[in-house]
Amino acid sequence: MKKLLLTLCCVATLPAFAQTNPFKDMVNKKADSLQSQVVAWRRDFHEHPELGNREVRTSGIVADYLRSLGLEVKTGIATTGVVGVLKGGKPGPVIALRSDMDALPVTERTPVPFASKVITRYKGEQVGVMHACGHDSHMAMLMAVAKILSSMKSELHGTVKFIFQPAEEGVPTGEVGGAEEMVKEGVMENPKVDVVFGMHIFSFMPVGTITYHSGGAMAGVNDMKIVVTGKSSHGSQPWSGVDPIVVSAQIINNLQTIVSRNVNLAQNPAVVTIGAIKGGNRSNIIPEKVEMLGTLRTFSAKDEQLLITRVKQIVTKTAEAEGATAEATIPYESHYPVTYNNPQLTAQMLPTLQAVAGADNVIAGPALTGSEDFSFFANKAPGLFIFLGGMPKGGDAATVPVNHSPDFFIDESAFPLGVKAMCNLTLDYMAMNSK
Repeated sequence: MKKLLLTLCCVATLPAFAQTNPFKDMVNKKADSLQSQVVAWRRDFHEHPELGNREVRTSGIVADYLRSLGLEVKTGIATTGVVGVLKGGKPGPVIALRSDMDALPVTERTPVPFASKVITRYKGEQVGVMHACGHDSHMAMLMAVAKILSSMKSELHGTVKFIFQPAEEGVPTGEVGGAEEMVKEGVMENPKVDVVFGMHIFSFMPVGTITYHSGGAMAGVNDMKIVVTGKSSHGSQPWSGVDPIVVSAQIINNLQTIVSRNVNLAQNPAVVTIGAIKGGNRSNIIPEKVEMLGTLRTFSAKDEQLLITRVKQIVTKTAEAEGATAEATIPYESHYPVTYNNPQLTAQMLPTLQAVAGADNVIAGPALTGSEDFSFFANKAPGLFIFLGGMPKGGDAATVPVNHSPDFFIDESAFPLGVKAMCNLTLDYMAMNSK
């Protein structure tokens, strides 16, 4: 997940649907009883994090556990992905539940006894590895969900696919993985998935709360690479060359006018960010080239195309005006569609969330400019992606370390609510859609 800020909003009023799941109380008690096991799983994953497409130990633990529950298990999907299939004793829909598995190239600073000490190489550099986005929590909670639902296999009206996905944070250049690759390899087929649910924990949302957004919940993302080519010269004689650093500075400033002057902000937000710039290696040499990396965030296909078109125009024309050349590659390495919560499904399942967390604790929040490759699953079947609070009670959302921070911290008391939410979403959907 990409770093983002969330301002909590008031509870939205949506139509209510009567849920008919008779197992709610039993499921909730089991979720509470499994808390110590969920914590143990989470801490083990946290202490032994693995980067995208390298989740070998992690996926092995997950696969072995799902097999122990009697599930049909497939491994090696999209490199290290795991899928467990639970076939209920009665006919009904096919429901997919998804967790991500990968960690981040972040050196941990939290004082917890299970903090990661793992060091590896990433893009040629030695880095720490940390579950700085909560994927360890997601796996542990979904394993508990699998245990609870498998214990009532004969009573299930339908089939559950437990999807443990690698590389949500992306893969190194030249590799494939993540949700897009899992979809290409048929994870949403055989049996065909009717609906998919996912959940993400956040450190800046209070424990005990669930936040959702109907429609475009998280932004689509395109990363980009911009290469500006000028003419190298001595730093003391800039007139004898074409300075790509100055041109790059002008490009960066001009790119900011896309959001402020081209996007209709009354309809949708958008983001244009340059996150890295590299050019030259000495104070007295004007280099020949400058390379920049950036990200684009949008909430519609129309705005996505607008941003791509305008970026390329600004890059090439600004460079041309200064006697340089420049090219923008979009996307460069990754593209995630908008994470879209099907409005009908969201309205249908809102009473389930309210019953589990309490109506006052289920919050309709704004769309988030962070991105998630859960979107690839939700493009194949109606999806609902919810946000679980992991900030200790009394915490300040404006100051707590956010996801992707080396100080990222999750209050483990959040876990039972996450387990209950995923179990009851599954059972209620089955109850309402049994064949």
